[in-house]
Amino acid sequence: MAIDLDELAPRKPKRETVLGEDLSAFSAHELEARIVALEEEIVRSREALKARAATKSAADAFFKR
Repeated sequence: MAIDLDELAPRKPKRETVLGEDLSAFSAHELEARIVALEEEIVRSREALKARAATKSAADAFFKR
């Protein structure tokens, strides 16, 4: 079985996105990755918000509010 050298290399821990943190130490690549991650989180949050609204609408219809 062949050994994948990428598996042996130490991995950088994934950087947690912190709102309001100093961005001066980030490279352009890191900033682009940060923007992508934040945009994905916005989409995920909007989907959760839509799900909450759908649940509320169903409850309102059931209880005839």
